[in-house]
Amino acid sequence: MAIRTPLALATLLLAAACAQTPQQRLAAEQDSAAAASGLQKELAGLTPGQPMACMPRFNNTQVKAFGSTLVYSVSRTLKYRTDTSGGCERVARGDILVTQSPMSQACQGDIATTVDQGSRMMSGSCSLGPFVRYERPAR
Repeated sequence: MAIRTPLALATLLLAAACAQTPQQRLAAEQDSAAAASGLQKELAGLTPGQPMACMPRFNNTQVKAFGSTLVYSVSRTLKYRTDTSGGCERVARGDILVTQSPMSQACQGDIATTVDQGSRMMSGSCSLGPFVRYERPAR
């Protein structure tokens, strides 16, 4: 029994160290709400299509992050959304998104990395999810 007590105590201490404080939880909830609100504004007025495995590559595409969701803006009337596995959120702070794909398209399952603009150091990575095309409906 003496052997299990220190192990149990260590497990409890480790779990307590990983628990968020109320302030951290509140900040995370506020960040999540801000990301959801920003995403809603970004896609306002656009109609979503069906999820696709791949997205064509376009020149001059701007990428924005809203939490773990990335939005590729081709134009004001055409955007693609992908929900990632998380880890590329620093795009929202100005980090560069780098994707490599063996195909001429960005596809679900591709790994993207983020790079800090100043230091050129890798700052994160994520796996891309299915792509949803958003476009302005025809009048």
